[in-house]
Amino acid sequence: MSRKVAFYTLGCKLNYSETSTIGRQFSQAGFEVVNFTDKPDVYLINTCSVTDHADKKCRKVVKEALKHSPQAYIIIVGCYAQLKPKEISEIPGVDMVLGAAEKFRIVEFLTDLTKQPKATVYNKPISEVNEFVASYSYGDRTRTFLKVQDGCDYSCTFCTIPLARGGSRSDTIEKITEQARAIAASGVREIVLTGVNIGDFGIRNGGREDKFFDLVKALDEVEGIDRIRISSIEPNLLSNEIIEFVARSKRFVPHFHIPLQSGSNKILSLMRRRYKRELYADRVAKIRELMPDCCIGVDVITGFPGETREDFLDTYNFLNNLDISYLHVFTYSERENTLAAAMEGNVPGAQRADRSKMLHILSDKKRRVFYESQLGKTEAVLFESDQKDGYMHGVTRNYVKVRVKYDPVLVNESRVVKLVAISEDGNVDIEEAAAEVFSH
Repeated sequence: MSRKVAFYTLGCKLNYSETSTIGRQFSQAGFEVVNFTDKPDVYLINTCSVTDHADKKCRKVVKEALKHSPQAYIIIVGCYAQLKPKEISEIPGVDMVLGAAEKFRIVEFLTDLTKQPKATVYNKPISEVNEFVASYSYGDRTRTFLKVQDGCDYSCTFCTIPLARGGSRSDTIEKITEQARAIAASGVREIVLTGVNIGDFGIRNGGREDKFFDLVKALDEVEGIDRIRISSIEPNLLSNEIIEFVARSKRFVPHFHIPLQSGSNKILSLMRRRYKRELYADRVAKIRELMPDCCIGVDVITGFPGETREDFLDTYNFLNNLDISYLHVFTYSERENTLAAAMEGNVPGAQRADRSKMLHILSDKKRRVFYESQLGKTEAVLFESDQKDGYMHGVTRNYVKVRVKYDPVLVNESRVVKLVAISEDGNVDIEEAAAEVFSH
């Protein structure tokens, strides 16, 4: 009888691509991949450590796993596992902790699944982690997260990612396009490019060998993929040539997610970001000039040390006046071994929460304005397999989420529809007259 394994992923799209790759290794080793509640013999939990909340989530997932399968062998990998292996090894029920260099060799370590009194830890120093391991998610027929870059050479004062993932490194353009062709052959219609700092793509063996723009041009030639989406790119690395290429591209969609973090130049300097807000505004203006209907998402952090009320309002007003589509709001949390943790000007938790709430409301407003600007337009929608309250969802090329009554024939299908109204759940309804588009 084959042993069963279940997976749980915390954090970013990059983690999802890596969990999927590790899952294929388990399958090749004879394990049956099952759901979290199906009493597996092994749980693998892939962790994030961007915020303190992510650390707490890891503990909660371990506790829930043991409720479903009390004798299960529990393995922790991911950023939290690299940063705090000893802390994780002391969580009740954890059996093995694998660092950044070891997580893709997991099957080698599974010689004995007998629970021991103390967890086993395999964790090289991050300075020795320099290999790029190719990864992509598999299982969602509509969309795949394809890892093109790992690690980061930047030194933002709030971030632990370089400590958890090491320096910037990438695969070759040739290997990534090979993977993209294999993904296309599997029937997937959309690829989302992921990494820690994907605009810094091209570093191998300690030196720059390629540019992200060269990868973009090569992937645009891959047959069989309808859409390619850039998950997130730093504003200083989002060049005009990339924007201009996407505007005329066959496959790259009009959707950018561009981290800002703060609209105050004072705070950007304290964060050691590599741009000022003026450059950010220029990038948004360039995108709008060439792609008026482009979706533009923004990351922003509230409550960073030294952020006064005036600094926050500076950020709020900057974002309010910027022609963007939505925000991802992060409330600052102190992380060990970062420069920001020792900075003066701590912002009280209640103020952080209030500022975060204001930005979440602004995000809702921005998204609604963006959706309203798209009403009446005819767009291609790629439908997903999810089903909720009798409806299924899909997204346009420019990331407008639509809903339609569930029809299994539509899963992973692209259809041209007319966007007519914002629904009560905040998505967009499709004109009834377009129902004939869905005819069987």
